[in-house]
Amino acid sequence: MGPNAVLGDGVECYSVAQVLLEDGAVVSQRAFLCTASRDIDAPDRPLVAAPIKICAGGWVAAEAFIGPGVEIGPGGVASARSVVFKDVPSMAIVTGNPASLKRYKRS
Repeated sequence: MGPNAVLGDGVECYSVAQVLLEDGAVVSQRAFLCTASRDIDAPDRPLVAAPIKICAGGWVAAEAFIGPGVEIGPGGVASARSVVFKDVPSMAIVTGNPASLKRYKRS
């Protein structure tokens, strides 16, 4: 965790791989950061893992799910209850399930 980074109450970090929060990153209450899943195409369904990175000033809002290998770019926002499986560009706001680009921040 970088300086001024925050993990809210009830955040779940399934940290099989690294979870990195840069300076000023915020993960709000009851969000789920999930760095691992299963390879559903393999007969034995082995565990696969990839790190999650919340860049400086990024925000994961309440109850959002962030999947393995996702990076929230600087100033990016994953809105409340969004389900994010792809990287969020810098200053972008994503919403929904699956998350999609809503707009870019105005400032």
